[in-house]
Amino acid sequence: MKVLVYSSKDFEIPYLEKANNKKHELTFIKDALSSQTAMKAIGYEAISIFSADEACFITIEKLKDFGVKYITLRSAGYDNVNLRAASRLNVSVANVPAYSPYAIAEHTVALLLALNRKLVESNLRVSHYNFNLNNLVGYDLNEKTVGIIGTGKIGSVMCKIMNGFGCKLLGYDIEENKDLVKSYDLHYSSLQELCSQSDIILLHVPLNKDTHQLINEDIISEMKDGVIIINTARGSVINTEHIIEGLRNGKIGALGIDVFENEKGVFFKDNSQEIPNDDFLIQLNAFPNVLITGHHAFLTQEALTNIAETTIYNLDCWSSGRETENELILKHATL
Repeated sequence: MKVLVYSSKDFEIPYLEKANNKKHELTFIKDALSSQTAMKAIGYEAISIFSADEACFITIEKLKDFGVKYITLRSAGYDNVNLRAASRLNVSVANVPAYSPYAIAEHTVALLLALNRKLVESNLRVSHYNFNLNNLVGYDLNEKTVGIIGTGKIGSVMCKIMNGFGCKLLGYDIEENKDLVKSYDLHYSSLQELCSQSDIILLHVPLNKDTHQLINEDIISEMKDGVIIINTARGSVINTEHIIEGLRNGKIGALGIDVFENEKGVFFKDNSQEIPNDDFLIQLNAFPNVLITGHHAFLTQEALTNIAETTIYNLDCWSSGRETENELILKHATL
C-alpha cells in the first residue's frame, strides 16, 4: 500500500521504517495535513497523520476525491479528525489507542517534581556558581492530596505512581474504576470537591465538548490557594486566559504544561529565530513558576516503538481487507 506520512519527524522515521519492514511504500513529508496540503496525497491509498494535522470536513472531502481510503493516526487523540465526515465519505480512520500511558504519567511526575522542588531555578543558579538556597523551598508530596481528573489508562498509572509517594488520591471521571479504589484508596468525588481539596491537580482527560475549557475561572475559584496544576492532556482542556489570571493573583502556585491550546503551527518547530506572536505563550513563559515542554510527554523509546508498530498494523489490516480494532468509525458509528 502506498502511504503518505504527513508531519513526519526525524526522531520517529527510524521506528516507522523498522516496524514497516518494507511491507508498505512509505513516503515521508514534513508538511502538516491541511486543506491546502491534501493534494500532496494524490496517488496514495492511505495517509498517516499526527496530532497537529487538520483533518476537517473539507480536507477529508479532498482526500476522498484524491483517492485516499484510509487515515491512520500516530496518536491516541483524534479531536483533529472530523469522524462524521470520514464516516459519511467511507474513509476509514484508526488511531493508536494506548502507546504508553507510562510515558505520559512519568512526564507528568517530572513536571510536578521540577516545579515543586524549584529544579529549573536551582540549576540556573548553580550554572552561575550561585549556591544560595533562598526561595527554593518545596514540600513533601507524602500525605498531600492529589486530584486526578481522568482515570483512564494514563490516570490509572498516575494513581499507582502518586500512591507510591504516599499521597491521598481524589479522582474525577464519568466512570469509576473500582480497581483503583481498591488498590490505591482512590476516592471519587465531584469536580468541585476535588478542586477544593487538592494540593495538586493532574489532568488526564481527552478533549471533547464536555472537557473543553473544563478548567476555567469558576473551577479555579474553588481551588486551594497555591495549588499546582499539571496538564499533559490537551491544551484546550484549560482556559489559558483564566489560568494566567490565577497565576497572577497567586491562586495557582505553579503550572506545568506539555500542551497548549494555541500550539498548532507553533509546537514541533524551531521558532527560536522568530518568536511566535502569541501573547498567552509569551506571558506563560515569563512566569518563574510555569514550566512548559513542547508536547513531548510521549517521547520515549517504548512509546515510539508502540506508535510505529500499531500504525503499521492498522495499515496491514486494511491492506489485507480486514478491519482493525483501532478503527474509530466503528467505535463511533452513531456520530
